[in-house]
Amino acid sequence: MTIEIHSLSKTFSGGFQALDGVSLRLAPGEMVALIGASGSGKSTLLRHVSGLMAGDATSGSIMVGTLAVQNGGRVSRNIRAIRANVGFIFQQFNLVGRLPVLTNVLSGGLSRMPLWRSCLRIFTAAERQRGLEALARVGIAHHAYKRVSALSGGQQQRAAIARAIVQKAAIILADEPIASLDPESARRVMQTLADLNREDGTTVMVSLHQVEFAQCFCPRTVALSHGKVVYDGPTAALTPAMLHELYGADAAELLQTVPATPAAPAGATIASPRLQPSFAAAA
Repeated sequence: MTIEIHSLSKTFSGGFQALDGVSLRLAPGEMVALIGASGSGKSTLLRHVSGLMAGDATSGSIMVGTLAVQNGGRVSRNIRAIRANVGFIFQQFNLVGRLPVLTNVLSGGLSRMPLWRSCLRIFTAAERQRGLEALARVGIAHHAYKRVSALSGGQQQRAAIARAIVQKAAIILADEPIASLDPESARRVMQTLADLNREDGTTVMVSLHQVEFAQCFCPRTVALSHGKVVYDGPTAALTPAMLHELYGADAAELLQTVPATPAAPAGATIASPRLQPSFAAAA
């Protein structure tokens, strides 16, 4: 499913401009990293695309497939139908700790159930089987009947991804999904997202601070700085000078690699590099 963002801007009360004329297009089946320093606008952008951002954008439009999420800065009336096709992975998992893992995963299908069953959390045998299959795909089926609170952070994040599988999401947006995880758990979560992208053709956009994971798993990277797109192109073309300008950090550390690089998904398209003047000079 395609994502098209045109001239999207967002200014919060108090005058802080989180997004400044952002324009992007993601083709179906792409896996794209969204990078940038804290406060660069990554979370705001993802939440607007998903329709989770409370209130309208200041200006601009967002299309998911053939449906408008925002148009002229206003939230579309179709927002509930759009959300059914967009899975959102949160940094802090957004699971109910006292409920079993399987129940949390099955909540991904609530939008497609009759209202009375969704309110009472009554699931059919076929729905439960789909939930178990989703947990098997992310490698934690043996934890299905445990409380979520008994799982590690990495396992909880994989449960959140299983919820998106049950949701049948054509798009997954992940907001810093590995920020609080140890390196091996982070690798497993990113590998799970990459497998969904490669095997199911799911469009994935994931915001990351860990540039080495973008290098390993995402053929295309979009970089934001002060709410503007300053780079959009192949991840392999990122240079230490660009990253230093983005983060003001030790570029050598940001360009470390992690093991087990997956193959790029078949049919994925990568935009030609689009460098703003500051990055063009650095490159």
